[in-house]
Amino acid sequence: MPDTYTVAFLGLGHMGGPMAVNLARAGHRVAGYDVVPAALDAARSAGVPVVESVAEAVPDADVVLTMFPSGRHVLDAYRGSGGQPGLLALAAPGTMFLDCSTINVDEAREAAQLALGAGHRSVDAPVSGGVVGAEAGSLTFMVGGEADDFDAVRPLLDAMGKRIVHCGAHGAGQAAKVCNNLILGVSMIAVSEAFVLGEKLGLSHQALFDVASAASGQCWALTTNCPVPGPVPTSPANRDYQPGFAGALMAKDLNLALNALHSTGVAGRMGPLAAEIYDTFAAEGGAGRDFSAIINDIRERSGTTPHKTATAHDDGSPE
Repeated sequence: MPDTYTVAFLGLGHMGGPMAVNLARAGHRVAGYDVVPAALDAARSAGVPVVESVAEAVPDADVVLTMFPSGRHVLDAYRGSGGQPGLLALAAPGTMFLDCSTINVDEAREAAQLALGAGHRSVDAPVSGGVVGAEAGSLTFMVGGEADDFDAVRPLLDAMGKRIVHCGAHGAGQAAKVCNNLILGVSMIAVSEAFVLGEKLGLSHQALFDVASAASGQCWALTTNCPVPGPVPTSPANRDYQPGFAGALMAKDLNLALNALHSTGVAGRMGPLAAEIYDTFAAEGGAGRDFSAIINDIRERSGTTPHKTATAHDDGSPE
């Protein structure tokens, strides 16, 4: 395949839109489509050529890139539904199907088999890094597929991300994403509980951060997406928890992890509890807030509020 591609980019939401922008900026020929008119308008305004239907974009594409909300959306789009032909039928023989959605591992494998059975190529490449990473072109891609197919799509992934990892065969990218976000969800809850406990004990946010960020408690949920304002100025906590990664998406990803735990017989205990916590958080108003806002849910259940947080004197002692 060439280094410059014609890409049918399907799904121009909060993540897909900026990703499509970066592909276009890198010189790839992009034809974007989304069922939501506002997403089409935003992509068009950002310089992404858009089309009115998938039938306009797919037949001439070297690569069909999908960024959809769920595995059911991916499978229905591949097969076709409502009497409409699917993407696999619309595409020219040998088209590369690159799915960047986050879906169940078994759904990713099913999608790959459908694509291969229709005479196409297939790679699953879910992403990590949130909207900020999508806009900056600094996403991490976890890739599942054959080695030559991984090499073929590498120029596209390089235009959208900074870390590209070939995780194994079809579905391995989704497996890595599920495992990673299981760690992330559990660790954010633990970090948030620690900060609320610190508040109760009279410890300042900065003091706890200074200790834990340089000790055994160090993790991404603390040092990059810190759930309290101040220690990490770029974290969503400093923007009233406007989402980089929304609570609804964390709830979704933890339920994908829960499905994987059940299907493999892994005796997970923290994962199911984290999924329950984020399901409740999303249902009770946290769906559109950053997932780090779980700290406010913990505060409410603990009988405390943010304005009661201890602050430190210059010598490090709490007021």
